[in-house]
Amino acid sequence: MTTLTRFRWTGLIVLALLAAGGTIAWQHYGATGAQQANADKPRGPAPVPVKIASVEKADFPVYLGGLGTVQGFNTVVVRTRVDGQIDTIAFAEGQIVKEGDLLAQIDPRPFQAALDQAKAKKAQDEANLANANLDLQRFTKLGEFATRQQTDTQRSTVQQLSAQIAADDAAISNAQTQLAYTTIKAPISGRVGFRQVDQGNIVNAATQTGIVTIAQIEPIAVIFTAPEQNLIDISQSLAEHPLKVIALTTDGKRTLSEGTLAVINNQVDTTSGTIRLKAVFDNKDHVLWPGLSVSTRLLVTTLKDATVIPDDAVQHGADGLYAFAVGADNKAELKKIKVSRSIDGRTVVEDGLSAGERVIVAGQYKVQPGALVATSVATSAAIPAKGE
Repeated sequence: MTTLTRFRWTGLIVLALLAAGGTIAWQHYGATGAQQANADKPRGPAPVPVKIASVEKADFPVYLGGLGTVQGFNTVVVRTRVDGQIDTIAFAEGQIVKEGDLLAQIDPRPFQAALDQAKAKKAQDEANLANANLDLQRFTKLGEFATRQQTDTQRSTVQQLSAQIAADDAAISNAQTQLAYTTIKAPISGRVGFRQVDQGNIVNAATQTGIVTIAQIEPIAVIFTAPEQNLIDISQSLAEHPLKVIALTTDGKRTLSEGTLAVINNQVDTTSGTIRLKAVFDNKDHVLWPGLSVSTRLLVTTLKDATVIPDDAVQHGADGLYAFAVGADNKAELKKIKVSRSIDGRTVVEDGLSAGERVIVAGQYKVQPGALVATSVATSAAIPAKGE
């Protein structure tokens, strides 16, 4: 091969290599430049992640909260009605007793002796009366042979002895009553407390300290208060139907029992501006205890077909209350609202929202009117408290 031919082939190879390198360089740097150009183009704001809930139509129970104290439906301090020594204590502290159960026995012997004496006195007077009646019959049969004075005197003696027998009957009844008092029985059904007197002690009817206290806990009562401005609503509702009362722990987190409102006190406490109420609970499980402090919720009325939203949807602004609604285009819209009542995490909306609309319940602090949002449905457990 000549030198010229060799030179031409070398030149062609070099040109081919340069062309290939240029293609590779253009693909690399050209693509990178296009990506950089696309990256430099301005983008729209990213959607704001929020949680939403639906505006609902529902029956809305209106509860009135308060604080109360549990009281025994009936409470009795069992005291002795006669003097004497306690022979028997027949109950255990904390025991449930029924009406008529034996609680204690006082030495009955002195009272039995008094009863026997009264019965003997009556027998003696009955014998005297029988003899006086015989004498009266004799005087009557004598006719004119007996003076009128004798007959009248004998008739008076018979009447006196009859009156004495009546007095003997009263004495016997009293002695029987005193003897019965030596057996102390439960006047009501309930739970007994601590024993105040031990067996063998002498008790006295004049002593104020009782033997034991019995508290009736089935049913049981709760005394609580309500603001005086709610008195008319409570009275009107109670006249129409029984009102439900819920007793909860003082922190309001645990429901203890449900009962009904029984009594509205006959006057308002002018010092506090409240009215006292009494609710009755069956208390079959004995969860309510006399003296226990509880929170109460009185169901005053139920609003039918109310417009309801979660509390967390309600926001406070300079112009009043508002909520963010989410339209079909997933854009936030500020809506001014009017609300009436708020209970158990739900609020009644009187104006500004309609059933079926979607409202933001979490993430509002990032939202502006007209902002695009990315929504997810909030469950009742997932809705955070305001400010989170």
